[in-house]
Parts: sequence; structure tokens; C-alpha cells
Amino acid sequence: MSQAHRFEGDLRWTGSAQQAEGKLRLERAFTIEFAGKAPLAGSSPAVFNGDDRFHNPETLMVSSLMACHHLTYLAVCERSGIALASYADHAVGTLAIKDGKMRMVEVVLRPQVRVADAAQVERATELHAKAHANCFMSNSVNFEVKVEPTVTA
Repeated sequence: MSQAHRFEGDLRWTGSAQQAEGKLRLERAFTIEFAGKAPLAGSSPAVFNGDDRFHNPETLMVSSLMACHHLTYLAVCERSGIALASYADHAVGTLAIKDGKMRMVEVVLRPQVRVADAAQVERATELHAKAHANCFMSNSVNFEVKVEPTVTA
């Protein structure tokens, strides 16, 4: 690797240990901090004894994939001279048992893009494949990431 970039952060458990009916319960609350950025409060999802009001590893994984595709797509559009009027995404991540282990098995990204020039709709659609191929987050996971874009003018 010719270039390496490091990203250092801290996680701090903010929950507590409680006894209820003779059984130990460890709250799932935590805070993640990276220098110079707002802290991120998290928990596990309610299905895993957490609090759905906060981000969890599953939502953070899906959000990382959405953000990486978005930012990579902006870069390839910029290099191709395609001006965007809007970009939004709705993604779905599926957590399931595979090979005997709970894991993320698929994430489907559904970016909705509007380009400024109707003549560029086809090229803007094609660039999603290039963005996907170059998205380092998609290239770093061991499950399928699908991209199902809609591009309009």
C-alpha cells in the first residue's frame, strides 16, 4: 500500500451493571469519540437488549456503506463533469444467521439522484457502477452490497 491513513477513536461504555430478579443485566449504552468530532451515542438494537433510540453497529455499518458510495459517486461525477441537483439514499441492511453465525448478509443501497442536465442521465446512471467498484467500504466487507440507483433530470 503506497498510502496509509489512520483513524483513531475511542469507545467508552456508559451503561451500568444492574441486578433484577437475581439476574445480572449489563446496559448496552456506549459513546464513540474521535478527536474534533461530536460524540456518537450508541447501543445495541432493542432485539439484542439495547435501545433503538441510539445508533448501533448495524446502523453504523449501513450508514458507512451509504456514505462511502455517496462520496465516491460525487468524486466520479465531478471528474466526469456531471452536476448533481440532488442525492438521497435509502438503504436496507439484513442481519441473519449464515454459516452458523449472526452476520450482516446483504446491504442494498437505493440512491435517488437528480442531475442538472437531462442529457447526462445515462452516464450518471453508469457511474454508480464505477463508484461501487471504488468504494473502499464496499471493498472491505465480506457480504454483498447491491446498488440499485434511480437517476432523473
